Amino acid sequence: MTTTIDHDGPLSAGEGLVRQLDYWGTVYKRTWRGGIISSFVSPLFYVVGMGVLLGGFIEGDPARLEGATSYLAYIVPGLVATHAMTLAIGETTYPVMGGIKWHKSYHAQMATPLALRDIVNAHLAFTLVRVASACAVFMVVLSPFGVFESWWGPFLAWGTQVLVGMAFATVVYGVSARMQSEEGFGLIFRLGVIPLMLFSGAFFPIDNLGPVLAWLARLTPLWHGVDLSRMLCLDLVDWPMALLHLVVLVGVTVAGWFWAVSGLEKRMGDL
Repeated sequence: MTTTIDHDGPLSAGEGLVRQLDYWGTVYKRTWRGGIISSFVSPLFYVVGMGVLLGGFIEGDPARLEGATSYLAYIVPGLVATHAMTLAIGETTYPVMGGIKWHKSYHAQMATPLALRDIVNAHLAFTLVRVASACAVFMVVLSPFGVFESWWGPFLAWGTQVLVGMAFATVVYGVSARMQSEEGFGLIFRLGVIPLMLFSGAFFPIDNLGPVLAWLARLTPLWHGVDLSRMLCLDLVDWPMALLHLVVLVGVTVAGWFWAVSGLEKRMGDL
């Protein structure tokens, strides 16, 4: 899978990443067809069903929709950010378990000059490409619907959505690397992903949850990503709050990377 190449000393992070391009390119060529429906088609139908059809029955009151003039304009930034989260989690649960336990591609990569850090970086880089491409397609497809209030906002919102994906990817990677069985993944999706999707401001303002639940929602990285993405798409940016959102997302991503690397080092060291 990964070619062994003589090398004096440890590889740099960039070299370790480059040496795995063939492997992850092959993975993508063999799996991209299976991801078309889940990555693009189904979420797009979801946006049309929720934002256009259901949204036609909801009054576009900016005072109740955080400045959005239609429910479609309100829901689009949140749904794309939510999709970034679910896609990133999907790429860092079963695939990580597969590399460790089933097809054991991580074991093959460890037989090369690659460090465990390089294996984590390459897997996360592949996840970043998947998330970035899926979110970019969504933003392009939705642009004719008139849901963006500036030309620059969607570009920054796209960057926010990618950052949301990587924040969850790094943290979940660390969890997956430490798990001994795939049975726990069901709990991640049922008790983690679904509640976050429903109660992080993607479908309705979190103030409707009441003061306690709204406060809890504000502690989640997804809410920070949804709110920042919506600010940028609607051109209603509260810059101090936007900076806070950015700090939280970057902080979770960085801390999650260390968590992911330490998790894989512990797991592979125990084998």
